[in-house]
Parts: sequence; C-alpha cells; structure tokens
Amino acid sequence: MKAKELQELLDFIAKSGLNKVNIETEEFKISVQRDPNTKTVFSQAAPAAAPAAPAPVAAAPAPAPAAAPAAAPAATEASAASHKALKAPMIGTFYRSSGPDAPAFVQVGDMVEKGQVICIIEAMKLFNEIEAEESGRIVKALVDNATPVEYDQPLFLIE
Repeated sequence: MKAKELQELLDFIAKSGLNKVNIETEEFKISVQRDPNTKTVFSQAAPAAAPAAPAPVAAAPAPAPAAAPAAAPAATEASAASHKALKAPMIGTFYRSSGPDAPAFVQVGDMVEKGQVICIIEAMKLFNEIEAEESGRIVKALVDNATPVEYDQPLFLIE
C-alpha cells in the first residue's frame, strides 16, 4: 500500500467516527483503534507469511474539534492576497526543529529559499523534512511545535 493510499484510508477512518477498524489483505494487516481518551492509535502487522508480531507504527492525538480548524482557514483567506500558505503534505506531528535542544529551522521574519527545510513532520515513526515551495519571508507560524497536523493544514504563511 502506498503512503498516499494509506493517508486517504486513515483520513476516511478518522472522519467516519468509528472507534475500531481492522483491515487484512494478502499484503498487509492494519488495525486502527481510538481509545476513550481521544487518541488515535495505529498499528501494523507483517504479511500473513511472516511472523505475526504486530509492530506499533504511530500514536498521535485525535484531530482537534471542528471549530479550531475552521478558524485557521478563515485567517489564511484574509491574508491570501499577499501571503501563500505552506501546507502539510501529510498527517503527523509537526516539529519546528530537528531535536528538542536544536534551534528552529525558521523563525517569523526569516527569509527562506525554495527547497529550504523549514520544519519536520513525523508520520509513522519517519521524520519527513518539509521544504519551502517558494522563496520569501516567513510571516506567521500557524502551528505550535510538537502538535498534530492534518493533511493540507496550513503550517506557515510566506510573503
């Protein structure tokens, strides 16, 4: 299963409101379970021919209530004329630096070049470097460090 297909599947499950989903094919087995503490837990097991010990893939808090994401697009639309939003290419946990003691990749007011790493999104225990799609100045950081982000959620505004 490709990363994009997995992303779409997880988005569908998250929107469905189901608390537990198990899917098994010849290639993989995936189990998604949401506990009562509003966390979403993902786990994946090896193919049926391989040992059946499941390996945890990721655990992240469930998406924020619908009211919070609605506020971010409204703010983005107001400044869309002169600012472009850099959006999350995947669901995961947003980090502004490469480690807890490391400096942030970018600060508000910094000039960035196209292709420059500006943050990291952790998805399924993989740290994905997110690059600027165009050159410009960081006007605003829209997401707090170490918080979950949704696919296509604005992360930064670039002028």
